[in-house]
Amino acid sequence: MKKATRKSMRHKAQQYPALVTKGEDNFYIVQCPLLPGCVTQGKTLDQALANAREVIALCLEEGKSRAIIRALDPQETSFHSVLV
Repeated sequence: MKKATRKSMRHKAQQYPALVTKGEDNFYIVQCPLLPGCVTQGKTLDQALANAREVIALCLEEGKSRAIIRALDPQETSFHSVLV
């Protein structure tokens, strides 16, 4: 029997939508629209996304956030820009 990895013992990995914008100061700002207040930033895109993983994990420790995610069953997520 295989040993369970540490990550699989905690929770099943899931994908969460992330909205990335670049601010005037050239920092990347990342928001998870599913979780209110779940925002972070980084000097590079890689750093910002790594920070987002940490912040999303912390947000998911809150009971209210866990309830939002349990109720969610997305089949597909997409983001579109519309020029007006």
